[in-house]
Amino acid sequence: MNDQMIYRVLGSDEWAKAVALGEYKGAPHDIADGFIHFSTRDTLAATLALHYAGRDHLKLLHVPVAPLAAHIKWEPARGGTLFPHLYATLKVQDVFRVDDVRLGEDGVHILPDDVG
Repeated sequence: MNDQMIYRVLGSDEWAKAVALGEYKGAPHDIADGFIHFSTRDTLAATLALHYAGRDHLKLLHVPVAPLAAHIKWEPARGGTLFPHLYATLKVQDVFRVDDVRLGEDGVHILPDDVG
């Protein structure tokens, strides 16, 4: 895959902890799976709806693929769609940008204009 940016959604508290530690090892389900789950631009809305329904005050991490390419595997999930999985700890310094993700009045997450 040649997507230049991948995305990770997490709670504001999880991100604050990662910043304090300088790294993000993943949520419990990531640790159990042995990799950190990421989304692409095309799968992000579905990921939010499926795994973060009703959750507000989320963070969206924008992570460039190139510096981590040696540790990313593109593996099939939902219906054969390829998802990027990071087989390493995510260093805070590897995050290009962080956006707030809020719930709209309709219960759908509002993504930044350049992503959604």
